[in-house]
Amino acid sequence: MVRRLSLFLIGLAALPALALAEVQLDVSDGPEELAEDLRAASLLVAADENPEATTQDVIAAARADYARLVGVLYENGYFGPVVSIRVNGREAANLSPFSAPSAIRSLDIRVNPGRSFTFGRAEIGPLAPGETPPEGFRSGEAAATPVLREAAEAGITGWRQAGHATAAVTGQQITARQAQAILDAQIRLNPGPRVQFGELIPQGHVRMREDRIREIAGLPTGEVFDPEELDRAAERLRRTGTFRSVSLEERPPDANDVMDIAATLPEAPLRRFGLGAEIASSDGATLSGYWLHRNLRGGAERLRFDAEISGLGGDSGGADWSLAGRYERPGTLTPDTNLVFEADLQRLDESTFTEDLFEVQAGFDHIFSDQLDGSIRFGLRISEIEDGFGSRRVTLATVPIGLTYDSRDNALDARRGYYAELGLTPFLVLEGTGDGGGLRSSLDARAYLGLGPEARTRLAGRVQLGSVDGGDITDLPPDFLFYSGGGGTVRGQPFRSLGAVQNGVASGGRGFAGLSAEIRTDLNEQFGLVAFADGGYVTTGSLFDSGSASEWHAGAGLGLRYNTAIGPIRLDVATPVSGDNTGERVFFYIGLGHTF
Repeated sequence: MVRRLSLFLIGLAALPALALAEVQLDVSDGPEELAEDLRAASLLVAADENPEATTQDVIAAARADYARLVGVLYENGYFGPVVSIRVNGREAANLSPFSAPSAIRSLDIRVNPGRSFTFGRAEIGPLAPGETPPEGFRSGEAAATPVLREAAEAGITGWRQAGHATAAVTGQQITARQAQAILDAQIRLNPGPRVQFGELIPQGHVRMREDRIREIAGLPTGEVFDPEELDRAAERLRRTGTFRSVSLEERPPDANDVMDIAATLPEAPLRRFGLGAEIASSDGATLSGYWLHRNLRGGAERLRFDAEISGLGGDSGGADWSLAGRYERPGTLTPDTNLVFEADLQRLDESTFTEDLFEVQAGFDHIFSDQLDGSIRFGLRISEIEDGFGSRRVTLATVPIGLTYDSRDNALDARRGYYAELGLTPFLVLEGTGDGGGLRSSLDARAYLGLGPEARTRLAGRVQLGSVDGGDITDLPPDFLFYSGGGGTVRGQPFRSLGAVQNGVASGGRGFAGLSAEIRTDLNEQFGLVAFADGGYVTTGSLFDSGSASEWHAGAGLGLRYNTAIGPIRLDVATPVSGDNTGERVFFYIGLGHTF
C-alpha cells in the first residue's frame, strides 16, 4: 500500500492542568526512549492535578494528543503508526467536547509504532555549486522528519551563502511505502536571483544618529548578499551596548535585485551603574563601583568612570585606591575598530613601596574575529615613588600593545577551550635617574578540558609569564615589576610576599613565571568542589636571563563553588606548601567567578 504524507511542524499551546483518572500508556514493539518521548508529548500523561478541570477539558486534550503523538513518531522515523486513545473505553476521536461524559473513569493510550523507515529515494535540488546533501539524507539511511528539515535548511543555506537571499523550498513529495518501510523524499528548491546589499534602514531608535548606525554596522552596500556579513553587522550593533535588542530584517529585492535591510533598534537606558565587593584574608577587602553613559553624543559613544578601594583590613600595606575614566567611540576607521581615550589616577600603598600615579592613554581596539582582538595605545605615565631606593619622580612614554585570544565556551565557568592574553609595552624614560628605555612583556595562557559527555569534571590550567628588559631599576615603576602571592598568582601565600632583591633593596623582580592547576567537579546543579595548586617564580633579572637570582613558592587548597545566573560564587581555602609556614597558615578567598 502506498500512502501520501505531508510534513508539518506542530506548535501547540499548553492546555490547563487536568484532573484525570490514572492514564495508561502502552507502546508495543518500540524502544523505551520512544515511550519516554511519547509520555513527554502527551497532554494527558503530562497533565497536573487541577480541581477546576472539566470533562470537556479532558476530551479536548485527548483529541489533541493524536496529532502530538503522531508528530513524535514521525520525528523518530515511524511513518506507519497506529494510535488509539480511549476515554471510558470509547475512542476519543469520536467524542465531542460538547457532549462529554459526566465522569472520567479510564484513560488508555495505545501506540503501535510499526517498523522504523529508511530512505528509498532521497533527492533535493537544485543545490548551490559545490554543495552536497547532509550525510543522513541518503538512500538506505534511517528516515525521520528532522533529517528532512535539515536537508531543506542546508540546501537553502547553501544558496544564501552564494548570494541568493530569497532561496526557498517550492515543493516536496513524500511517499511512504508501508510494506517495505521505505520513505521516498523529493524536495525542490528555488534559489531565486543573486542579490546585492542595499541600504541599512534604521527604525525604532531615538537618540542614535542614522549615519552613525550605518558606520557601526558596516553593512557592505553594493556587494553580493552574504548572511555572514549580515550577522557581523548585527553583532557590531549589539556590542555597542546602546540597544536593548537588535533585529535585522531582509526586505524583498527590488527590480534590480537590490535588497535593503531594516534594522529595528530600540535603545537601552542611557545610564547604568554597578557595585562590587571581594574579600581575602590576607589581601583584605576590595570595594568597587562604576557609572556608565551608553550614548553620550548620539553615536554610541560610551563614557565610563570606575572607582576602587582595596587592601582594606589586609596585612600587605595600607589601602590602595584608583579613579579611572574611559571614553570609547565604536566604528572608527573601520566598523570593527574603536577609538579609546583613558585616564587613570591611583594611590598604591604596599609594604615595600608607595606610588602616586597619573596615566593617560589614547589608541584603538580592533576585533579581528569572534575569538581574536587586539589593542594599541600611546600613553604617558607620571609616578611619584617612595621605596627602598628613595623618593623620586619617573615619567615614561609607553606604547602598550595587546592581543587576546578566547575560545572558551563560557568566560565565567569554562568547560572547554583556550584563553591567552599577550601584552607588550615598549617604554621610553622621559624623566628619571637614567635614560633610554626597554620592553615589558607578559603572557597569561589558560586551557580547559571537560571530562565526560556533560563535562561535570573539568581540568583547568594556567601559565603566567612576565619579563622586563632594559631600563634602570630606579626608573621602573613598581607595578612594572613582578611579585608573587595572593589570589591572582599563588593562593596560600601572602599577597605579594615573593619579590626580589635589586641592588640590595627589596623590590619586585624583572621576571616572573606562575603555574596554576585546578580540578573542578559539579556536585549538583548548584554546588561544585575545586582542588587547586599554585606555584610562583620570581627572578632579579629578566625571565630568561640565566645569570639572575631567583626564588619560588607554592600553595594549595580546596574551594567551594555556588552557581548563580551571573557566574559561580567562589570560596577558596589555601595554605602554603613551601617555605617556613608550610601547612601552618590558612588563607580565605571569596569572590565572583573562578580565579581563572
